[in-house]
Amino acid sequence: MASNSRDRGRSGSSSSRASSGSARGASSSRRRQTRPAHPVIPAPRVGEPLMRRRLMLTLMGAGAVTLGGRLVWVQGLDASARAAEAVDQRTTDRTITALRGEIVDRNGAVLARSVERYDLWVNQLQVGDFKPKDKDLGTGVKAAAKVLSPLLDEDVDDLEKTLTGKRGFLYLRKNVEPDVREAVISQEIPGIGSDRVSERIYPAGEIGANVIGFMGGDGAALAGAEYKYDKNLRGKNGKVRYERGAGGQVIPTGKQTTVEAVDGDDLVLTIDENLQWKSQQVVAETVKKFGADAGSAVIYNVRTGELLALADYPTFDPNKPGKTDPEYLGNQSLSNVFEPGSTGKLLTVACALEHKKVTPSSHYTVPYTMDFDGNRIKDSHPHETQHLTLAGVLKNSSNVGTVQISKTVSDKQRYATLKAFGIGEKTGIGLPGESEGILHPVADWAGRLRFTIAFGQGYSVTPIQMTAAIGAFGNDGVRMQPTIVAGTRDEKGTLTAATTAKGVRACSSETARTIRNLMDNDIDDDAASNAAVPNYAVGGKTGTAESGAGYTASFIGMAPIDDPEIAIGVFVYGLKTFISGNTAAAPAFSELMQYTLQTQGIAPTGTKGKTLEDEW
Repeated sequence: MASNSRDRGRSGSSSSRASSGSARGASSSRRRQTRPAHPVIPAPRVGEPLMRRRLMLTLMGAGAVTLGGRLVWVQGLDASARAAEAVDQRTTDRTITALRGEIVDRNGAVLARSVERYDLWVNQLQVGDFKPKDKDLGTGVKAAAKVLSPLLDEDVDDLEKTLTGKRGFLYLRKNVEPDVREAVISQEIPGIGSDRVSERIYPAGEIGANVIGFMGGDGAALAGAEYKYDKNLRGKNGKVRYERGAGGQVIPTGKQTTVEAVDGDDLVLTIDENLQWKSQQVVAETVKKFGADAGSAVIYNVRTGELLALADYPTFDPNKPGKTDPEYLGNQSLSNVFEPGSTGKLLTVACALEHKKVTPSSHYTVPYTMDFDGNRIKDSHPHETQHLTLAGVLKNSSNVGTVQISKTVSDKQRYATLKAFGIGEKTGIGLPGESEGILHPVADWAGRLRFTIAFGQGYSVTPIQMTAAIGAFGNDGVRMQPTIVAGTRDEKGTLTAATTAKGVRACSSETARTIRNLMDNDIDDDAASNAAVPNYAVGGKTGTAESGAGYTASFIGMAPIDDPEIAIGVFVYGLKTFISGNTAAAPAFSELMQYTLQTQGIAPTGTKGKTLEDEW
């Protein structure tokens, strides 16, 4: 009984504990649901002091790392590149001007020359440091002005104004002679320097100006041989490279390199200065005498193609080209285009001879006027009907007779002959401004043009073109390309000859010889002939043609005609009335041919001129 009582007591007690434990478990369960097992820290806000400190420390650390890395790169790994960049920034170049080569005649006479000159300049920021040897002069800008005044022949006050300022570069005086430059530089004035330049001068003035050309104020070649051969003449500029300080001064310990200038080559022309002078004088006198507008003379070696003179009037002084009418700054011997007139009859006769359709003794009945396919052709002056040989047709310069000769060959054959003698194309002389003249294709030879071309009207030529064409008869029928440049000469005096074209056969030797005889027959060798040259046999042909600007009279001839060496063409433009080539041009030819033969040492052959039958 007692046992049961104890059991009940334990049992009750146990139940009571269980109940109590159950209550605690429930309470514990409620606590777990309302309170987390680990504490939750609220997220800090940027505005809080702690966060600001952390952010600043992070940024400062990152900046220090970046700056440190850059410093290592600049001072260590990239030091050489940074140094090179700094040198480049303070390095400057100054040009050393090359002297332009001379232009000389065939005998070495100077026609164009570049003389050494200097441009003086100043860096105004440095002149104030000047301390002259003469302490009585003071120092700085005032002293510099006093020292330079007598050297530059300039007022002290004016010089002081020029030297004062903040400009790093200013020209002090341009184009001074070398001795002036040396006197200035020897004063050792801080900021005063010089650059070598050159001045182009033409010692012979107008002589050969139309061939030589001229230079512009900026040093650019603008005309003639100066322009065409500029690449040979101008040379190659050099330069000085040096380091300079903030004020523009040369840094004595800095790097300095010099590339010396290479002066240009000399240009050797084929012309003879004395002969050029004589030609220009004679042409000028002729133009003035007959009241013409202009004139030209071409002196040509038929064997070599060399031009000994190429004269124009009016012309210009290349030392001051701006004072001349631009119309005359070129070369009329190359650019003037005109109908050749009767000198063209030689080419018509040569065509008929070449095709063996005629001989010098062929017979022609020549009235004053004659109709050809409904086109009336007349001679220059009225005359009774004449009975002329081919030689007589040329000597009387008959248009009617020449058209009859032209009808013995085809128009295509005549055209081919004109082309063979260089008509309608440039001569290739190598000077700017050359015209090719005018030669219409055969398809355009319609109506009257077919016949006027026979006597030199209906196509156009230049003086040099026509002289070279007729000159071919003097060289066994071979036309030599006219040349004006013999070659170039370097600083050692070595001459490099110019490349010349081979001659072009224009007609056979037989035809050339026959034409020379006909030209000889045209000119009487006695003193009464306007074209005669004492002691020499001469051959030639006159020409006169009309244009809108008046008449052009010409004469082209050769000597010695039995062994030709020199051909000369004289052309007078803009005659107000008809004046024959025999009157206006032949006397000038005679004077120039005599002078040329004598100065070139060409002796008389002793052969008398030919006399052919002119009538039948």
